[in-house]
Amino acid sequence: MIAWVNKVVALTSILLCFCDKDQVMVILLTGGAGYIGSHTARQLSGQGFQVIIYDNFSSGHREAVKEFPIVAGDIADADMVRATITRYRIQAVIHFAADSLVAASVTNPARYFQNNVCKGLILFNQLVDQNVRYIILSSSAAVYGEPSVVPINEEHPLKPANPYGDTKCMLEKILQRYHEAYGLKYASLRYFNAAGAYPGGDIGEDHEPETHLIPTVLKAALGQIEKVSVFGRDYPTRDGTAVRDYVHVKDLAEAHVLALNALRHGMPSTAYNLGSEEGFSVLEVLRTATKITGKSIKYEVGPRRAGDPAVLVASSTKIKRELGWHPEHKTLAEIIGTAWKWHLSHPHGYKVPSSGDSEIE
Repeated sequence: MIAWVNKVVALTSILLCFCDKDQVMVILLTGGAGYIGSHTARQLSGQGFQVIIYDNFSSGHREAVKEFPIVAGDIADADMVRATITRYRIQAVIHFAADSLVAASVTNPARYFQNNVCKGLILFNQLVDQNVRYIILSSSAAVYGEPSVVPINEEHPLKPANPYGDTKCMLEKILQRYHEAYGLKYASLRYFNAAGAYPGGDIGEDHEPETHLIPTVLKAALGQIEKVSVFGRDYPTRDGTAVRDYVHVKDLAEAHVLALNALRHGMPSTAYNLGSEEGFSVLEVLRTATKITGKSIKYEVGPRRAGDPAVLVASSTKIKRELGWHPEHKTLAEIIGTAWKWHLSHPHGYKVPSSGDSEIE
């Protein structure tokens, strides 16, 4: 019943947006030119919201969000954040801007606490000062650390195993306190492994350096790298490699829309897991990618990475029950298939190859 009511509420709000221009809600996406941000921007726009991209382009891509107004700036710049909120009459923020490499957070925690937590506080303070009522936080399964039970639900203790997870956990706790003190309503969306690309193949995953498993495997299939590094084969899993829960990026984007609509219509501030509820090992990803691409993919086993849990698999029962979230792209083959389509049409990512670059055949 709850899911049905939320669907009706969301549809009603979309219809109002189209019927009355003054009802269009303006959403600021910090870090919106990134992988998940760009997909969420498109999903929001398709459902009648006005989207403003705010990004410092340290890792985001203008080409991914070229159809939206763009503010090039850092969330540490309080004056620019404030001016952007005022100029566009921002009503809600989806906060993607963050450093997100687990291994890098272990070797350089100072950078992660500065960029994720300190800058996040600057943003949150501006939202309170400017009376922006809603924020969706891009959080992470890293807040759980090594799980004591699998699948992991939202009641699982938060015990991050690395500084990156610490930063997301801190931001969630800050938002809880800001909600209690200032009335800032929030939803923390704890992603498991985002993967795949927009089904049309025009936007996708492009990181430099690339550390995510699926795009790395596909780069090996394209011959752009010689082999894939498999970090650890001594985990207590079915084949000794780490197991992760992969969720399609378009399904993640839709969850942001559902959470935003729910907050607008009275949902209490809360946290939700976003995963497929099924785990796949590194070797299973390699085998599936080999089938999808028809290419031989070499790999080399190395030591574990510091801070990597053996198994991370979500229970997404809560968001399915309360918001009616139903992922469309459920299988690993579907997820890898959309990513492969993107990589085939964009072998250099968003970069336009120079005359000296060789094309992939």
